[in-house]
Amino acid sequence: MTKISISIVTYNISVDDFEKVYRSLYKTSTRWTLYVIDNSPKNDLYESIKDDKRVVYVHNPSNPGFGAAHNIALELATASGAEYHFIVNPDIYFYEDVITPMIEYMESHSDVGMLMPQILNTDGSVQYLPKLLPSPFWIFRRKLRTKINLYGGFLSKYELRSVSNSKIYNTPILSGCFTLLNLEAVKKVGTYDDRFFMYFEDFDLSRRIHKEYKTLYFPKVSVYHNYEGGANKSLKLFTIFIASAVKYFNKWGWLFDKQRKSMNKKTLAQF
Repeated sequence: MTKISISIVTYNISVDDFEKVYRSLYKTSTRWTLYVIDNSPKNDLYESIKDDKRVVYVHNPSNPGFGAAHNIALELATASGAEYHFIVNPDIYFYEDVITPMIEYMESHSDVGMLMPQILNTDGSVQYLPKLLPSPFWIFRRKLRTKINLYGGFLSKYELRSVSNSKIYNTPILSGCFTLLNLEAVKKVGTYDDRFFMYFEDFDLSRRIHKEYKTLYFPKVSVYHNYEGGANKSLKLFTIFIASAVKYFNKWGWLFDKQRKSMNKKTLAQF
């Protein structure tokens, strides 16, 4: 039997909010093990899940960041013999089995290293999360558009908005809010780079997997994402966002990033 694992990283989440994503997982008949990595100062969440034998709870109050916390789960999952692993944000929920179709697709396509479903806002509209590899200009222009009038047609290209929402396609950037990882791919390219506390750790992992495998947008199933755009509302989070962006471009290149040009060109050639 295929071994499936899931990880959710939490920080000061209410039990009621956690229940929404937790109960969504039971919409599937596929067997799974859930790793809850709780970065909160207190382990209040433990009481609500301690009796569930399918859940492994890890209290991690040092709060090393999103990617570093998921790495704890990835290491435990790999050690347990899991073959596929879902990264799930605590603000995700869904009403039907999305896990089984994603697993079935990945099992029948060994060249796929990462799979992301269609992500919807709570009102049912589509979040444009599959992306091309960004240039620094794209990142900062997109972030500043809510503050000054710098919104332009570049966003349609960067977020592939002209591509049909029903099309399965290969793209170098998939969001980390809900993704399925082929653990063979993770073994090959490595886990999250824990130098990113939050933001851009998913860009970094996605492009590393994309270099060796397909990283597919898979809109045959959908989940809801209660996205709040924290970096647009909080100075602290905006500062973390900028620091992570700098780390990303220091790693991959600011103006000179050969992979960016070739990967984006290949992605656009599909359409």
